[in-house]
Amino acid sequence: MTRALYVVKVGSATLAHPGIFTEIAALTARARVLVVAGGAAGIAEHYARIGREIPRLQLPNGDEVRYCPPEEMTHLVAAYDSVTLPAVRAALQAAGCSAFCTTAAAASLVHGTPNRPLKTVRDGRVRLVRDHRAGTVSRVDTTALEALLTAFDVVVLSPPVSGDDDGGPLNVDADVLAAELATALQADHLRLVTGTAGVLTDPAIPDSTLPDALRGEAAAYAGGRMRQKVRAAELAMTGTADIAVTGPHALDSAARTRFWREEPPSPDLRLLTEAAQIPSVSGDEGELARHLVRRARELGLAAEVDEVGNFVATRGSGPRRLLLLGHLDTVPFHWPVCWKDDELHGRGTVDAKGSLVNFLETLAEVEVPAGAQVRVVGAVEEEISSSKGAFHVRDHYPADAVVIGEPSGSRALTLGYFGLLKFRISVWRPAGHSAGRDALSAPDALTAALGDVRAAVLGGCPEMLSAVIDIRCEARPDGQRATGVLNFRVPPGADLDAARDAALARADEHTEISVERCTPGHSGGRATTLAKAFAKGFAAHGVRPRYLVKKGTSDMNTLATTWRGVPMVAYGPGDSALDHTDVERLPAADYRLARKVLADTVRAWLVLEGGAR
Repeated sequence: MTRALYVVKVGSATLAHPGIFTEIAALTARARVLVVAGGAAGIAEHYARIGREIPRLQLPNGDEVRYCPPEEMTHLVAAYDSVTLPAVRAALQAAGCSAFCTTAAAASLVHGTPNRPLKTVRDGRVRLVRDHRAGTVSRVDTTALEALLTAFDVVVLSPPVSGDDDGGPLNVDADVLAAELATALQADHLRLVTGTAGVLTDPAIPDSTLPDALRGEAAAYAGGRMRQKVRAAELAMTGTADIAVTGPHALDSAARTRFWREEPPSPDLRLLTEAAQIPSVSGDEGELARHLVRRARELGLAAEVDEVGNFVATRGSGPRRLLLLGHLDTVPFHWPVCWKDDELHGRGTVDAKGSLVNFLETLAEVEVPAGAQVRVVGAVEEEISSSKGAFHVRDHYPADAVVIGEPSGSRALTLGYFGLLKFRISVWRPAGHSAGRDALSAPDALTAALGDVRAAVLGGCPEMLSAVIDIRCEARPDGQRATGVLNFRVPPGADLDAARDAALARADEHTEISVERCTPGHSGGRATTLAKAFAKGFAAHGVRPRYLVKKGTSDMNTLATTWRGVPMVAYGPGDSALDHTDVERLPAADYRLARKVLADTVRAWLVLEGGAR
């Protein structure tokens, strides 16, 4: 599973607050973490130690900046190496993290281009300073940084960077460095931590946080160092990260300014556009879940993140219970979200954020009568084998009917899904030369074993679909091990026990076979109250629906492992053929029609189910 990447910029003032290291340590349990450490306090301490004055320049706008001629760069690097970075390393190690800490110039991890001569004011006159060693990032050694992020819990970088002009290190703004690193590494999240509660609309009011900002909106409120944070946030909009200025001196604070790179074409598409812009690969759903809680509460709904990380919003408390179950997570890899030709392009727009946002907006729109309850859940880890969110739903949120949030298209209804049977097959062979007589390598043996298991399982149910989805080989001093994962899509009604037993019977002293997933197929009919409610919802908008049974698997299958006699269907906007592709996109018209059909369906179910009881 690809773990998400957080890039976190922490300034000197925040580094003095131990809580920030506790937060960073907590992040490492679920994500890779790259910290950019600012060093103003460390620089001041170092210069005081050596009895040297920090040279400064006055700019025409009245601001002061640190003067960095070549002779000062040695002292600047020494300040980070002797004060800031050792303190950060010690704090992270005390929090239980392994940490690699260095300046970005070391080993040429980041390169920069020198700025033009700097205009300054001296003795009332504007002068050009040509030896100021400051610049902008030109390139990042992403290969080296990715390796470091794999080897350590936390990688910590600080300015300066290597100069492209061979003139020695270049000073760069730490916030801008964080933004450039987030873009180069295709980070999931960029957090610029500050001493205030995000960007304040009035600096005199500590809780006047600007919660949301499109490009150009936050600059009007930014003064002093906050100007650089806003500049960095907007610079990072060219990348893929979810961007926020947080504080005071805290990473995971409710008070934050979130920056949105894409503006919705109309207000009714706002939440969809926002949800698509928050990366939420499996295992990293928390940012999206918390944002949906915020928006749900603004809509007047009771909402929370439950103990396993699911987003949950509910209306009503009666015994007639309708569950709208979507999922928060996506498969890995994302790209900048954008509206183009009235379609929203981006990872997760189809699978399945469009469905989940539809559920939430329907919950806010539909009146739930006394005696009924409608609950929306955005589950975690649907896209990986654990299905942790759906298993928690199965065991804690009982319902009388379920709509699964998966793309069917606004004009179709999915009645069922194939199940999933997954085996891990591992073969060991002793060391030997491949030129030996009758030599059989571990990969050769694995190929044969995969074929044997496939034939044994398909012999009992030829309608299954099978595919080898992973193969890995490992060489050891005593021999070779080859491991493969064999996947079967199982039609509803197939005998899973017989298929599993047939596969496990192919194990021997050299071949290990384990069951990774055993989820039955499930399909319901069109005569249930839920299906009839959908028929009314479609009819209200002149839609003659198609009815589908899909060969994929969804959280419907997980619920069906223990829920008996509970009507379940899947519905949501989007073309499922675009799932998991790099051309994933959702038309606004399909999203809007699905929202209308779903709202009328929920109303119809509440009436029909009420009459049935």
